[in-house]
Amino acid sequence: MTVSDNAKGFALALSSSAFIGASFILKKFGLRRAASRGAAAGFGGYGYLVEPLWWVGMITMIFGEIANFVAYMFAPAVLVTPLGALSIIVSAVLAHFLLREKLQKLGVLGCILCIVGSTVIVLHAPEEKTPSSVDEIWSLATQPAFLFYTGAAVAVSLVLMLHTAPRYGQSNIMIYLSICSIIGSLTVMSIKAVGIAIKLTIEGINQAGYFQTWVFVMVAVSCIVIQLNYLNKALDTFNTAVVSPIYYAMFTTLTIFASAIMFKDWYGQDASNIVSEICGLVTVLSGTSVLHSTREPDLPTCTDPYTPLSPKIYWHIRGNGDLGKYKDDLLSPDFITVVQQDYFT
Repeated sequence: MTVSDNAKGFALALSSSAFIGASFILKKFGLRRAASRGAAAGFGGYGYLVEPLWWVGMITMIFGEIANFVAYMFAPAVLVTPLGALSIIVSAVLAHFLLREKLQKLGVLGCILCIVGSTVIVLHAPEEKTPSSVDEIWSLATQPAFLFYTGAAVAVSLVLMLHTAPRYGQSNIMIYLSICSIIGSLTVMSIKAVGIAIKLTIEGINQAGYFQTWVFVMVAVSCIVIQLNYLNKALDTFNTAVVSPIYYAMFTTLTIFASAIMFKDWYGQDASNIVSEICGLVTVLSGTSVLHSTREPDLPTCTDPYTPLSPKIYWHIRGNGDLGKYKDDLLSPDFITVVQQDYFT
């Protein structure tokens, strides 16, 4: 890889993250508007498809994905993927000001840890041996180790989509994001293959005649559709400032792991660099945990007016000129006594 190619990949990856981070906020606004007029996306609704603001967010994300796609033509995955940390900063800051999802001081620390971890990964990333043809990439994709990874990824994703998501997707943020991240690692591998094919074709070595090129295209399109579907569900159900960093951390980890298997990124690298990259990943995950611990989860969206209220509820009560706030069981003795003596505000 030349310095020029790495610089292009770096710049494209940064711009991609900025677009994608902003798209989270725009799409969230669109999902909220759609939910106010019908079934929410988290409950199987598709009203957001006629919401203009959601499409603005979608177009913004497409621009970001295109920039990301082109970046993979010039730089290795272990350099491009960790730079997605910028999308965390963009989405968290915009969510703080526009969506009123308060970003606390520890949340800022979590974002900083994600950036530091990503920087460590980038600084110690190995140089990639760029394949000279799609046929060579196909050989890498069909090696036993990567076939095992692909089979395991597909099997786990199917279990999550068909069995776990319908039961626990609304209460556990990890289910939707696990699907997005696992499928996303396969998306990056196929996108990189398509990108290399396009780059070689532009340079005069036509790759369109290889059936492997079109297999990679179909895999990439299928994976992208699945990612978007479950990402919409996650955004509609959970807090944006929590969805973004968790998705980033899981996606980055799995993508680096998949790239290491398929493209043998760590082959020939010394132990100190590998340990540094692992430490960078741990730092990113730590930042995600810190940010997650400082956020209160969104209340689940509900379109059923007959859904029972939670047995735990906050009551604002004024008695004898004093305004108080109580949280207790609805039918506790203290609550009954208050009702008898005071009134609700």
